[in-house]
Amino acid sequence: MNAVLSFNAASTATVMTTAQPDGNVASLSRITKRYANGVLALDDVSLSLRKGEIVALLGPNGAGKSTVVKLMMGLSTPTDGSVRIFGADPRQTSTRLRTGVMLQIGRAPEMLRVREHINIFRGYYPSPMPYNDIVRAAGLEGIEERMFGQLSGGQRQRVLFAIALAGDPDLIFLDEPTVGLDIEVRRGMWTQIRSLASRGKTVLLTTHYLEEADTLAHRIVVINKGRVVCEGTPAEVKSLGSASAGGSTSRSLKIIRCGTSLPAATLLGFRGVTSVETAGDITAITSTQPEATLRELLALDETLHSLEIKSPALEDAFLALTSE
Repeated sequence: MNAVLSFNAASTATVMTTAQPDGNVASLSRITKRYANGVLALDDVSLSLRKGEIVALLGPNGAGKSTVVKLMMGLSTPTDGSVRIFGADPRQTSTRLRTGVMLQIGRAPEMLRVREHINIFRGYYPSPMPYNDIVRAAGLEGIEERMFGQLSGGQRQRVLFAIALAGDPDLIFLDEPTVGLDIEVRRGMWTQIRSLASRGKTVLLTTHYLEEADTLAHRIVVINKGRVVCEGTPAEVKSLGSASAGGSTSRSLKIIRCGTSLPAATLLGFRGVTSVETAGDITAITSTQPEATLRELLALDETLHSLEIKSPALEDAFLALTSE
């Protein structure tokens, strides 16, 4: 049986046992986290991570994302609810040996070489990832002998990614992993993250790059003010965000961008139109019946130009789901 620590509202630990694992690599169950200053960081949050999936945890600053990661890392304990990593307490050494972490605020001694950093962290684990595999995965070829203090911001990020991989972990926490990376290097890291998942590794990703979440994640969890407000595949989240903004779950919802002489009041009277926004000479029209909207546009505005039609972006859904 696996021992699991659960915490009540008085922060007293009691031992629970489970005869059979639930199939999740990691889980938060009915978590409430209130800090000593009275701030409620998480309010009845439940979240699970499964083997081989990439989960993007999204939310505004202060939404509770960092608290979720700290709980799963065993760096914090809940006020109420339970945390399980591989069916056990996240603070156990056996659990931590199976996890890797890349924090946005990560630091490393500046007078050590890249090679030394990797080898030091490999030495902490009984079955580390081979050195050459780490270097290749993090894109560090050619800079292994350079001091950490001599590296650019993007190169430092790649070293921190390498350190997260040192133990060949089964569960990896990546907090804003591509901050400071150029487009080519960022896409290279995306390839490596996908490769980790294809090998059965589980990745929890926090990022402010919504394109990154849309591209990488098998599942997206949106958190706001300490509560989970939406969870699903990227397509499902975009659909739910569109429903939140326009009051319809129709998968046909589109955003029509164009140059038009018609005023917003006229456009809002078109069938299916839920919102109209104008920036410069381009107007963005959100419609649940895009074909009907287009017919009316073309019939009433002979000067229509710069026409573009697209599905709502994850950014639009995110803003709708986390707005007041």
